[in-house]
Amino acid sequence: MKPAPTRVTEPGASTARPRRRAAGPLAATALAALLLAGCSGQDPAAPSTPQGQAPQGQAQPGGAPAAGGADTPAGEVSPGGPGASPGAGASGGTGTGGGQAKPALARSAPQKISIPSLGVSSSLETLRQNADGTMETPKDPGLAGWYEPGPTPGSQGPAVIAGHVTWNGASAVFEKLKTMKAGDTIKVTRQDNKTVTFTVNRVAEYPKAEFPTLEVYKNLDHAGLRLVTCGGDFDPKKNYYDSNVVVFAQMTGTA
Repeated sequence: MKPAPTRVTEPGASTARPRRRAAGPLAATALAALLLAGCSGQDPAAPSTPQGQAPQGQAQPGGAPAAGGADTPAGEVSPGGPGASPGAGASGGTGTGGGQAKPALARSAPQKISIPSLGVSSSLETLRQNADGTMETPKDPGLAGWYEPGPTPGSQGPAVIAGHVTWNGASAVFEKLKTMKAGDTIKVTRQDNKTVTFTVNRVAEYPKAEFPTLEVYKNLDHAGLRLVTCGGDFDPKKNYYDSNVVVFAQMTGTA
């Protein structure tokens, strides 16, 4: 799910590398350049990179993906783009199935995510930036990862948690992410011992060439959460998924 070692510039896309914890109107755009949804392992012999795509993470000893290996979402679409579930629209406020957003909390690193409807419970790796400005991928396909330069789950803005869908043909942590529905809940336990509950507004699938960068990363007036993995059709020759699945959620409770 992360950026590839070789940066691919889409027509009209900015080549500027994002800054850590960017603030203000440009924060969403800056962070958007980082997410790569590399979602399955592949053999060491990687295919050449088509325009607008990045190769999947290569298998390391023990089956872990190389940091920075991934498919890259690119491009922008308007809210309610391809694959959006009914009720799709602006992801802020009290979107479909989301209930009333709660006041944001101070920043505190997340420790664990649980998704009751999927039977998922995972500690969280911390994902940072590679030297080329791209985002790391989870090293363990059984674990999700939180993107540390962005907001923390529960603080104001769109926190991002990413995970693999498969790895070398086996199921990975976010294999069933696309089956989530509006109204499902996500719980994230933080370092400050608070557990924040997010309620899903909607789930959407986008072709990678039409990844809605601004919609996913735009500034929010509340605490939001985006879960991201790969989806669509899988090409076994290229070890490449042609789409991304994005779950949009907002914080609706704390404990």
